[in-house]
Amino acid sequence: MGRLLQGRRILVTRPRAQAARLAALIAGEGGEPLCFPLIEIEPPLDAAPLRGVAARLAQYVLVVFISPNAVAFAIPEIAAQGPWPEATQAAAIGPGTVSALVSHGFDSDRIVVPAQRFDSEALLDQPALQSARVVGKKVLILRGDGGRELLVDTLRQRGADVDCIACYRRTPPSDASEIVSLLRNKALDAVTLSSSEGLRNLLAMLDTEACAQLRCLPVFVSHQRIEQAAIAAGWREIVVTPPGDAGIVESLCRYKWLQHE
Repeated sequence: MGRLLQGRRILVTRPRAQAARLAALIAGEGGEPLCFPLIEIEPPLDAAPLRGVAARLAQYVLVVFISPNAVAFAIPEIAAQGPWPEATQAAAIGPGTVSALVSHGFDSDRIVVPAQRFDSEALLDQPALQSARVVGKKVLILRGDGGRELLVDTLRQRGADVDCIACYRRTPPSDASEIVSLLRNKALDAVTLSSSEGLRNLLAMLDTEACAQLRCLPVFVSHQRIEQAAIAAGWREIVVTPPGDAGIVESLCRYKWLQHE
């Protein structure tokens, strides 16, 4: 086990249910993960639409799970209606969502997922989502409230009959005093961000002084879209990491800490 992050205090901002593995990998390298979810995941205010669609799942040729949270909230409702329909294919944005599906008994080899870049654009490149496969067919997208419309809009342009169900809610945290205290005591060395929404939530909670202190820290982001949001927010140093928790920790370990002290 390495100690390349010895003494480094890293802010982990993933939602609570997805933070444990990243925190463990940071700790395994000697770092101190400080978990502060920038998005809280909660059940939908009305579960009736999800229950309704679960009862008619066999109508869909493809069901897209946008995140592990979509799996966590949707699969119990689906399982309560009976087994997964044999002719309905599952799709996932990335490996975390695949792992969540596998934990519920899905065969990973039968899940449509991008091979490298894990976003809506990459999923739309997969053969199962092309016009020839979806035109005139029903496709279901399971996601949180809000979010990007690219997947929905593109599939509809390709001729699919798309239903989109919000199976969980994302809400911002209500108190940032812990982060303010860490910043004022110079007790943070880096920030990890896994969504542009989380970045917006973070900056909205902080006062001008705390925002300025935060922007002096290196931020490690998992996608170029988050990088663009960080640039627009005035961040000084941004590191785009390889995908997944392992990619984030790899970049943290390669960072030249002593050159920035």
